[in-house]
Amino acid sequence: MTTDTRDNARMFDDIAGSYDCLNHLLSLNIDRSWRRQAIRMLKPFNPRQILDVATGTGDFAIAALSLNPDHITGVDVSAGMLGKARVKIGRKGYDNKISLVRAPSESLPFQDNSFDAATVAFGVRNFDDPVQGLSEIHRVLKPGGVLAVLEFSLPEQKLLLQAYRFYFHRILPVIGKVISKDMDAYLYLPESVEAFSKGKEFVGLLDRAGFKGTACRLLTAGICGLYSGTK
Repeated sequence: MTTDTRDNARMFDDIAGSYDCLNHLLSLNIDRSWRRQAIRMLKPFNPRQILDVATGTGDFAIAALSLNPDHITGVDVSAGMLGKARVKIGRKGYDNKISLVRAPSESLPFQDNSFDAATVAFGVRNFDDPVQGLSEIHRVLKPGGVLAVLEFSLPEQKLLLQAYRFYFHRILPVIGKVISKDMDAYLYLPESVEAFSKGKEFVGLLDRAGFKGTACRLLTAGICGLYSGTK
């Protein structure tokens, strides 16, 4: 299944209200731990200006405040997701620390060399053009700036892979339909994980986008990959 930027925005607008709940289901509720590991990776860089691409409802941006940056900018193509993020950020009193911008990853409205670090949590596979989106992130990072990406993968162990695929394709879409009333979105999400580049292939995308020192660390038996690179 393929989508363009407009279709992606519409799909995520439709599921924005239930996205947090269903994202925890998609990750078997381990996504919070994965975000903490990505943030620990960024800590030695002491980033002052952070860009969170495909920020969704703002979970990664809020978690990244633990790095004590001067400011975090969240970007997403979905107005519905950004609306949920604004409510969440306002409720927590973080309006002065996190700003939100609606824009596609392939055309970021920022000057070159603007950010010390960038993050993407479970969003690169939804980019209309992943290499262009990653190249844009590379453009707006300062020299020496670091990128941390979390992206779903598939377990390498055969029995675990079979169980995960059964959950992904048979159980998750049904739960998604019950909670969000949108089964198509939760058919798309597992399909996008299956189809998207993983491991060395994903590292290759980072290389093509211009990043140096690229690396991948698999988390939780390979369910998630933590990818990194510097400008």
